[in-house]
Amino acid sequence: MFGWAITFLIVAIVAALLGFTGIAGIAVEIAWILFIVGLVLFVVFLILGRRRSPPL
Repeated sequence: MFGWAITFLIVAIVAALLGFTGIAGIAVEIAWILFIVGLVLFVVFLILGRRRSPPL
């Protein structure tokens, strides 16, 4: 998830340097959403991974 966010951030930077502000804005928004979703999933899996399994 973070890899995709970094990819869209790079696309946004390149688009902004070339003057495509609309594409850059959309790519930044997508990168931000992917970063937030990745962060939420990281925290959820971190919490779920710390749980003990029930005794048999």
